[in-house]
Amino acid sequence: MRLLGKEEIENIAIGAALLGTGGGGDPYIGKLMALQAIEEHGPIKLISIDEVPDGALIVPSAMMGAPTVMVEKIPNGEEAEDAFKALEDYMGQEIYATMPIEAGGVNSLLPLALAAKLGLPVVDADGMGRAFPELQMVTFYLDGISASPMVLADEKGNNIVMNTINNKWAERIARSATIDMGGSVMLAIYPMTKEQVKESAILNSLTLEEQIGAVVRKAKENEANPIDEVLTLLGGFELFKGKISDIDRVTKDGFARGQAKVQGVDAYSDQECTLHFQNEHLLATKGQETLCVTPDLIAVLDTDTALPITTEGIRYGARCTVIGIPAHEKWRTIKGLETVGPQYFGYDVPYVEVEKLQEKKVL
Repeated sequence: MRLLGKEEIENIAIGAALLGTGGGGDPYIGKLMALQAIEEHGPIKLISIDEVPDGALIVPSAMMGAPTVMVEKIPNGEEAEDAFKALEDYMGQEIYATMPIEAGGVNSLLPLALAAKLGLPVVDADGMGRAFPELQMVTFYLDGISASPMVLADEKGNNIVMNTINNKWAERIARSATIDMGGSVMLAIYPMTKEQVKESAILNSLTLEEQIGAVVRKAKENEANPIDEVLTLLGGFELFKGKISDIDRVTKDGFARGQAKVQGVDAYSDQECTLHFQNEHLLATKGQETLCVTPDLIAVLDTDTALPITTEGIRYGARCTVIGIPAHEKWRTIKGLETVGPQYFGYDVPYVEVEKLQEKKVL
């Protein structure tokens, strides 16, 4: 066990935004909530899964909805606690610890704020190793773990306890309810045992986020290139560099969907990259060439600061560098690709690992 203070939260916020691949909600809001919670309740306990007692109940906490909604509809801070209490009442068991459902954006930070408030430890793990837009898109689903029972809670005090026949129905019903509840809600979801988390989760993801943030901040202090340092840490690739020349973004069916175009500079002059997103960046192309495609990670970084730019934060004229990072091996299996591969999102391109796509460029 170790304690997370303000410096660790600052670093985790940077790493969460990068692994969030543009989605997962605005990490700035989650960072402020976590920092305030530390100010009021003290440091947060981060534990490994091996430190969880046998028989203990672990429940991830998360925000559901379009990131564009959360920019204006900020949580009041009570929704996540309400969801946890409703789930405890329903299950008749106290929750021992929480954890992020995804390694991305606000959803990496909100469980930390909740943990500080309730005095719970946070397990160093998540269910994606990145961010994805739908509830069944977690490694728990790949291993047959149910999302139910789950609770949705909004800022008005409403909460809904749900039991569904499978996790795709959980996504379908919860998405409809989220729209009726104002476009974003807080969730208590995927109640699990220690053994289930140890077998199915992607471990040590909060520590990795913290390492990413520390690398970026240290590189700036040493006047090194922070993007190069990030690529070295994550085994990633520079895909493109340029300026945002167009952005087409709509909030529809509870998601932020659209495309952004990047006009190339330097070695990429006279070229154009297109980013396709549904909350998260899912496909990057240059003409007919695929640069990187889901489930591999596509992150857009400010070229000068290396700070990640979310899909709701993309602005015309912003100078950016697009990078690609290999996904966790769980997502590269047949079931993983059926769940989050390009065909699921309607992209008519085959999945090819980003390292193989970049190898072709060199050859």
